[in-house]
Amino acid sequence: MTVIAVLGLGEAGSAFVADLLTAGVTVRAYDPAVGAPPGTVACASEAEAVAEADLVLSVNSADDSVEAARNALSRFPATAVWADVNSSSPERKREVAAALDGRGRFADVALMSTVPGQGIRVPMAAAGPGAAEAARLLGAAGASVELIEGEVGDAAARKLLRSVFYKGLAAAVLESLAAARAAGLEEETRAEIRRELDRASAATLDRLVEGSHRHAVRRSHEMAAAAEMLTDLGVPPRVAEASRDWLTDLADLAEQD
Repeated sequence: MTVIAVLGLGEAGSAFVADLLTAGVTVRAYDPAVGAPPGTVACASEAEAVAEADLVLSVNSADDSVEAARNALSRFPATAVWADVNSSSPERKREVAAALDGRGRFADVALMSTVPGQGIRVPMAAAGPGAAEAARLLGAAGASVELIEGEVGDAAARKLLRSVFYKGLAAAVLESLAAARAAGLEEETRAEIRRELDRASAATLDRLVEGSHRHAVRRSHEMAAAAEMLTDLGVPPRVAEASRDWLTDLADLAEQD
Protein backbone atom coordinates (compact mmCIF):
# COMPACT_ATOMS: atom_id res chain seq x y z
CA MET A 1 0.00 0.00 0.00
CA THR A 2 1.28 3.45 -0.94
CA VAL A 3 2.29 5.67 1.96
CA ILE A 4 2.07 9.42 1.46
CA ALA A 5 3.13 11.98 4.05
CA VAL A 6 1.23 15.27 3.97
CA LEU A 7 2.96 18.20 5.65
CA GLY A 8 0.48 21.03 6.14
CA LEU A 9 -3.22 20.48 6.81
CA GLY A 10 -4.71 23.76 5.69
CA GLU A 11 -7.31 24.10 2.94
CA ALA A 12 -5.29 22.33 0.25
CA GLY A 13 -3.59 19.78 2.51
CA SER A 14 -6.80 18.66 4.20
CA ALA A 15 -8.56 18.31 0.83
CA PHE A 16 -5.70 16.16 -0.46
CA VAL A 17 -5.80 14.01 2.67
CA ALA A 18 -9.52 13.32 2.28
CA ASP A 19 -9.11 12.18 -1.33
CA LEU A 20 -6.00 10.15 -0.62
CA LEU A 21 -7.77 8.28 2.16
CA THR A 22 -10.71 7.59 -0.16
CA ALA A 23 -8.23 6.18 -2.70
CA GLY A 24 -6.92 3.76 -0.09
CA VAL A 25 -3.61 5.50 0.53
CA THR A 26 -1.97 5.36 3.95
CA VAL A 27 -1.56 9.00 4.97
CA ARG A 28 0.94 10.17 7.58
CA ALA A 29 -0.05 13.72 8.54
CA TYR A 30 1.64 16.59 10.33
CA ASP A 31 0.86 20.24 10.90
CA PRO A 32 2.19 22.14 13.92
CA ALA A 33 -1.08 24.07 14.27
CA VAL A 34 -3.75 21.62 13.10
CA GLY A 35 -4.64 18.18 14.38
CA ALA A 36 -4.39 15.24 12.01
CA PRO A 37 -7.72 14.20 10.42
CA PRO A 38 -9.33 10.89 11.40
CA GLY A 39 -8.04 7.99 9.35
CA THR A 40 -4.51 9.33 9.08
CA VAL A 41 -1.41 8.38 11.02
CA ALA A 42 -1.02 11.41 13.29
CA CYS A 43 2.61 12.45 13.61
CA ALA A 44 4.39 14.79 16.01
CA SER A 45 6.99 16.20 13.60
CA GLU A 46 7.99 16.42 9.98
CA ALA A 47 10.65 13.75 10.54
CA GLU A 48 8.13 11.33 12.02
CA ALA A 49 5.66 12.00 9.21
CA VAL A 50 8.06 11.27 6.35
CA ALA A 51 9.41 8.05 7.86
CA GLU A 52 8.34 5.10 5.69
CA ALA A 53 6.75 7.41 3.10
CA ASP A 54 6.88 6.69 -0.62
CA LEU A 55 5.91 10.29 -1.38
CA VAL A 56 5.96 13.48 0.69
CA LEU A 57 3.53 16.27 -0.17
CA SER A 58 4.82 19.51 1.34
CA VAL A 59 1.74 21.75 1.37
CA ASN A 60 2.63 23.93 4.38
CA SER A 61 3.60 27.33 2.93
CA ALA A 62 6.38 28.85 0.85
CA ASP A 63 7.77 30.49 3.98
CA ASP A 64 7.94 27.18 5.87
CA SER A 65 8.94 24.88 3.02
CA VAL A 66 12.73 25.01 3.46
CA GLU A 67 12.56 24.53 7.24
CA ALA A 68 10.14 21.63 6.80
CA ALA A 69 12.62 19.89 4.51
CA ARG A 70 15.46 20.45 6.96
CA ASN A 71 13.37 19.16 9.86
CA ALA A 72 12.41 16.03 7.94
CA LEU A 73 15.80 15.20 6.42
CA SER A 74 17.01 12.86 9.15
CA ARG A 75 14.21 10.35 8.46
CA PHE A 76 13.40 11.07 4.83
CA PRO A 77 13.78 7.72 3.00
CA ALA A 78 16.43 7.70 0.29
CA THR A 79 13.96 5.93 -2.03
CA ALA A 80 11.13 8.46 -1.54
CA VAL A 81 10.01 11.49 -3.53
CA TRP A 82 9.67 14.92 -1.96
CA ALA A 83 6.98 16.89 -3.81
CA ASP A 84 6.96 20.58 -2.96
CA VAL A 85 3.39 21.67 -3.77
CA ASN A 86 3.63 25.17 -2.30
CA SER A 87 3.03 28.27 -4.41
CA SER A 88 6.56 29.59 -4.30
CA SER A 89 9.18 31.02 -6.62
CA PRO A 90 11.44 28.80 -8.73
CA GLU A 91 14.37 29.85 -6.55
CA ARG A 92 12.55 28.81 -3.36
CA LYS A 93 11.81 25.42 -4.95
CA ARG A 94 15.54 25.02 -5.61
CA GLU A 95 16.30 26.00 -2.00
CA VAL A 96 13.98 23.24 -0.77
CA ALA A 97 15.67 20.73 -3.05
CA ALA A 98 19.08 21.84 -1.76
CA ALA A 99 17.91 21.44 1.85
CA LEU A 100 17.32 17.74 1.17
CA ASP A 101 21.03 17.44 0.38
CA GLY A 102 20.59 15.03 -2.52
CA ARG A 103 18.55 12.55 -0.51
CA GLY A 104 15.62 10.95 -2.34
CA ARG A 105 14.18 12.57 -5.45
CA PHE A 106 12.68 16.04 -5.62
CA ALA A 107 9.61 17.12 -7.57
CA ASP A 108 8.62 20.74 -8.16
CA VAL A 109 4.82 20.45 -8.27
CA ALA A 110 2.60 23.39 -9.19
CA LEU A 111 -1.16 23.53 -8.69
CA MET A 112 -2.60 25.04 -11.87
CA SER A 113 -6.07 25.77 -10.51
CA THR A 114 -7.88 26.13 -7.19
CA VAL A 115 -8.08 23.13 -4.85
CA PRO A 116 -11.59 23.70 -3.35
CA GLY A 117 -14.09 21.61 -5.29
CA GLN A 118 -11.35 19.61 -7.01
CA GLY A 119 -9.12 18.26 -4.26
CA ILE A 120 -6.48 15.84 -5.50
CA ARG A 121 -7.96 16.17 -9.02
CA VAL A 122 -6.79 19.77 -9.33
CA PRO A 123 -4.63 20.06 -12.48
CA MET A 124 -0.95 19.88 -11.57
CA ALA A 125 2.34 20.34 -13.38
CA ALA A 126 5.56 18.72 -12.20
CA ALA A 127 9.23 19.09 -13.04
CA GLY A 128 12.49 17.78 -11.63
CA PRO A 129 14.05 14.35 -11.07
CA GLY A 130 11.14 13.06 -8.97
CA ALA A 131 8.37 14.40 -11.22
CA ALA A 132 7.57 11.16 -13.05
CA GLU A 133 7.35 9.08 -9.87
CA ALA A 134 5.28 11.76 -8.13
CA ALA A 135 2.92 11.78 -11.12
CA ARG A 136 2.63 8.00 -11.00
CA LEU A 137 1.84 7.85 -7.29
CA LEU A 138 -0.56 10.80 -7.39
CA GLY A 139 -2.18 9.52 -10.57
CA ALA A 140 -3.01 6.24 -8.84
CA ALA A 141 -4.98 8.32 -6.33
CA GLY A 142 -6.90 10.20 -9.03
CA ALA A 143 -4.63 13.17 -9.70
CA SER A 144 -3.86 14.61 -13.13
CA VAL A 145 -0.21 15.65 -13.38
CA GLU A 146 1.39 17.12 -16.49
CA LEU A 147 5.09 16.34 -16.71
CA ILE A 148 7.26 19.33 -17.63
CA GLU A 149 10.56 18.54 -19.26
CA GLY A 150 13.09 20.70 -17.49
CA GLU A 151 14.60 21.38 -14.13
CA VAL A 152 13.36 22.14 -10.64
CA GLY A 153 11.59 25.49 -10.75
CA ASP A 154 10.17 25.11 -14.25
CA ALA A 155 6.72 24.01 -13.03
CA ALA A 156 6.64 26.85 -10.49
CA ALA A 157 7.57 29.34 -13.22
CA ARG A 158 4.65 28.20 -15.38
CA LYS A 159 2.21 28.60 -12.53
CA LEU A 160 3.45 32.03 -11.47
CA LEU A 161 3.52 33.42 -15.00
CA ARG A 162 -0.10 32.31 -15.32
CA SER A 163 -0.80 33.94 -11.96
CA VAL A 164 0.62 37.28 -13.11
CA PHE A 165 -2.07 37.34 -15.80
CA TYR A 166 -5.04 35.99 -13.84
CA LYS A 167 -4.39 37.78 -10.56
CA GLY A 168 -3.37 40.93 -12.43
CA LEU A 169 -6.62 40.81 -14.38
CA ALA A 170 -8.54 40.35 -11.14
CA ALA A 171 -6.73 43.33 -9.60
CA ALA A 172 -7.62 45.49 -12.62
CA VAL A 173 -11.28 44.48 -12.33
CA LEU A 174 -11.33 45.18 -8.58
CA GLU A 175 -9.72 48.60 -9.02
CA SER A 176 -12.04 49.55 -11.86
CA LEU A 177 -15.15 48.54 -9.91
CA ALA A 178 -13.96 50.31 -6.74
CA ALA A 179 -13.50 53.53 -8.71
CA ALA A 180 -16.82 53.04 -10.50
CA ARG A 181 -18.56 52.57 -7.15
CA ALA A 182 -17.04 55.80 -5.87
CA ALA A 183 -18.17 57.58 -9.03
CA GLY A 184 -21.70 56.15 -8.89
CA LEU A 185 -21.16 54.16 -12.11
CA GLU A 186 -20.68 50.63 -10.82
CA GLU A 187 -23.48 48.89 -12.73
CA GLU A 188 -22.51 50.48 -16.04
CA THR A 189 -18.85 49.61 -15.54
CA ARG A 190 -19.65 46.07 -14.44
CA ALA A 191 -21.75 45.58 -17.58
CA GLU A 192 -18.92 46.93 -19.78
CA ILE A 193 -16.39 44.55 -18.20
CA ARG A 194 -18.77 41.63 -18.82
CA ARG A 195 -19.15 42.62 -22.47
CA GLU A 196 -15.39 42.83 -22.95
CA LEU A 197 -14.82 39.44 -21.34
CA ASP A 198 -17.57 37.89 -23.48
CA ARG A 199 -15.96 39.30 -26.64
CA ALA A 200 -12.44 38.13 -25.77
CA SER A 201 -10.86 35.55 -28.07
CA ALA A 202 -7.43 34.24 -29.04
CA ALA A 203 -7.00 37.36 -31.18
CA THR A 204 -7.43 39.56 -28.11
CA LEU A 205 -3.89 38.76 -26.96
CA ASP A 206 -2.30 40.05 -30.16
CA ARG A 207 -4.52 43.12 -30.12
CA LEU A 208 -3.55 43.98 -26.56
CA VAL A 209 0.19 43.55 -27.19
CA GLU A 210 0.32 45.26 -30.58
CA GLY A 211 -1.99 48.08 -29.54
CA SER A 212 0.05 48.82 -26.43
CA HIS A 213 3.23 49.16 -28.49
CA ARG A 214 1.62 51.15 -31.31
CA HIS A 215 -0.27 53.60 -29.10
CA ALA A 216 2.01 53.67 -26.05
CA VAL A 217 2.34 57.48 -25.84
CA ARG A 218 -1.37 58.24 -26.09
CA ARG A 219 -2.34 55.40 -23.76
CA SER A 220 0.26 56.41 -21.15
CA HIS A 221 -1.35 59.86 -21.01
CA GLU A 222 -4.78 58.25 -20.75
CA MET A 223 -3.70 56.09 -17.82
CA ALA A 224 -2.07 59.08 -16.12
CA ALA A 225 -5.45 60.80 -16.31
CA ALA A 226 -7.15 57.65 -14.99
CA ALA A 227 -4.74 57.48 -12.05
CA GLU A 228 -5.45 61.12 -11.26
CA MET A 229 -9.20 60.48 -11.36
CA LEU A 230 -8.92 57.48 -9.03
CA THR A 231 -6.89 59.54 -6.58
CA ASP A 232 -9.61 62.20 -6.62
CA LEU A 233 -12.20 59.47 -5.96
CA GLY A 234 -10.20 58.21 -2.98
CA VAL A 235 -9.26 54.93 -4.65
CA PRO A 236 -5.53 53.99 -4.67
CA PRO A 237 -4.56 53.82 -8.37
CA ARG A 238 -2.22 50.84 -8.06
CA VAL A 239 -3.13 49.16 -11.35
CA ALA A 240 -3.68 52.43 -13.20
CA GLU A 241 -0.25 53.74 -12.23
CA ALA A 242 1.41 50.43 -13.11
CA SER A 243 -0.29 50.53 -16.53
CA ARG A 244 0.86 54.11 -17.04
CA ASP A 245 4.44 53.16 -16.18
CA TRP A 246 4.41 50.15 -18.53
CA LEU A 247 3.15 52.28 -21.39
CA THR A 248 5.67 55.02 -20.64
CA ASP A 249 8.47 52.45 -20.79
CA LEU A 250 7.17 51.13 -24.13
CA ALA A 251 7.06 54.66 -25.51
CA ASP A 252 10.63 55.31 -24.35
CA LEU A 253 11.84 52.08 -25.98
CA ALA A 254 10.17 53.04 -29.25
CA GLU A 255 11.97 56.38 -29.23
CA GLN A 256 15.33 54.64 -28.67
CA ASP A 257 14.72 52.43 -31.70
